Amino acid sequence: MDLHGPLGLKRTGGGRRKRFLRLSSLSPALAVLVLSGISVWTALSPLHLRPDPPVSLTAAPPELGIATATDAGAAIPAEQTGIKVSGPQDGANVRRTTTPDGNVVTTFSPTGRQGPVIIGATTTQDPRLAGQPNEDLIERTGDGDLPTVSASGLRPFDFYARPWSGARATRIAIVVGGIGLSQTGSQTAIRELPEDITLAFAATGNSLQRWMQAARRTGHEILLQVPFEPFDYPDNNPGPHTLRVGLDAKKNLSELHTSLAQITNYTGIMNFLGGRFLSDADALEPVMRDIGRRGLLFLDDATSAQTLTGTLAGTIGVPHGFADMVVDDQIDRTAILKKLDELERVARRNGGAIGVASAFDESVAAISQWMDEASTRGIEFVGVSALVKDPQQQ
Repeated sequence: MDLHGPLGLKRTGGGRRKRFLRLSSLSPALAVLVLSGISVWTALSPLHLRPDPPVSLTAAPPELGIATATDAGAAIPAEQTGIKVSGPQDGANVRRTTTPDGNVVTTFSPTGRQGPVIIGATTTQDPRLAGQPNEDLIERTGDGDLPTVSASGLRPFDFYARPWSGARATRIAIVVGGIGLSQTGSQTAIRELPEDITLAFAATGNSLQRWMQAARRTGHEILLQVPFEPFDYPDNNPGPHTLRVGLDAKKNLSELHTSLAQITNYTGIMNFLGGRFLSDADALEPVMRDIGRRGLLFLDDATSAQTLTGTLAGTIGVPHGFADMVVDDQIDRTAILKKLDELERVARRNGGAIGVASAFDESVAAISQWMDEASTRGIEFVGVSALVKDPQQQ
């Protein structure tokens, strides 16, 4: 047998001419065998032509407190990670987890960022969108659009708060109220007051939506002033939709909701008058519960010594605070400046202080002047949300 001859063929005439292997000259079965061998060789060759296997990119390990994701980019279910995941508009991708020492860590990945940014315990609104409400924080009702806590637990109190440094230095919050009652006064306050000032909008005011958007776009945290019954009502009438002791809880909540629906984007409410109502536990409790359920803070202007807001808010779990003083009880620039100096002394003694004022021209001018000077003395001016007591952070 000629071992060098083609498989299954004989040389003719003992000739030594070379013959080239032609695939077409092979039987069909042999052709299949040859092709199969070539395929096996290609698959096992180190130079095979198959594409490289996909690379799996893994996020930061769970022990860092940062949420991982699936290959498709979807968040791992919260029940598997113990992480609280935000709603679709809670400031983009938000995840919260509790570290072994009990601290809450929030991972915030805004749309367009390449990676997560850890920013602490709360997620605040993107300043570029500050004039627009977060749809996840709105409840559609027959009374209008009301603030509410999102499905993920994010509160308006958190989301609309003005960011601050987090340093435990001397802090002062000044709330200027009555925005919306006077067109020129509202315009002057929003234009001239520093953005660190918290602005309180009167629920009975005019053009509130326009003023709200202007205030938010310029960086102000805002509150809503709700009218409550004073001791000398009706001689001293706070206006329509005043919450009153003589009304039942259902009616008072309806009046409250009418006020709450006037604007959006506020962190909480502040009383307008209300000495009698705020001192009546039966009337105040259902209102305070509703405020807490909606994720809002309550700021008491502290003009009534008989107020029960602190007691009820602490029991129910509502973020709450008290003003340390009214800085413009005398509408005189010199007197206001003296009160502001007194507010600074309180802040240095206690670590922080809250002052309230109204949007009078004299008040706006005095506050602006004083803040320019006080900022050089190491004082940090913050939104009022930074100085209230929050039961969720205690």
